[in-house]
Amino acid sequence: MSTATASIRPGAVLADLLPATAGARALVRDIALVAGGAAFTGLAAQLSIPVHGSPVPVTGQTFAALLVGTAFGARRGAASIGLYLLAGMAGLPWFSEGASGAGLVTLGYVIGMVLASGLVGALARLGADRSPLRTAGAMVLGNLAIYAVGVPYLAASAHLSLGSAAHLGLYPYLLGDGLKIVVAMGALPLAWRLVGRRG
Repeated sequence: MSTATASIRPGAVLADLLPATAGARALVRDIALVAGGAAFTGLAAQLSIPVHGSPVPVTGQTFAALLVGTAFGARRGAASIGLYLLAGMAGLPWFSEGASGAGLVTLGYVIGMVLASGLVGALARLGADRSPLRTAGAMVLGNLAIYAVGVPYLAASAHLSLGSAAHLGLYPYLLGDGLKIVVAMGALPLAWRLVGRRG
């Protein structure tokens, strides 16, 4: 076992492997991570494919939010996506398709991403990102958190029934979510193997 591997404390997430783990340097690192996570999510949101008949496009932002939460841990992950949400509501055009503002019918999905990022971050501290099956479980729960907020918000803001909102903002996206989960199942455990830490 290497010195680097031996020094990884129990409950660590990938971001904890970065240097500056105490004091002011740790604060600077965490601020940089939060800002970088928000920017990464905003960039991923621009990978957007409209879905015919639905106000909800297929984007990379949900996958980015879940990756940020898993890699950063609950506190930094939720802070990153919270910053993404607040900056977008304030007018920064980095929601999907370059949108911004507080009146979007899809805003509930971004609110759900804050919760999901915190959830998968907490699960990652319990080792949920160390094996493919545990990673899949965490990603499924994260996606459920996003939809649990996004679909009712869509129904309320677009004056739809919950069933209609699910047809427009849930069912068409399940296959894509499954593919993203498969990618995460490979990427996150591989990252741990590369740093010599197995779950």
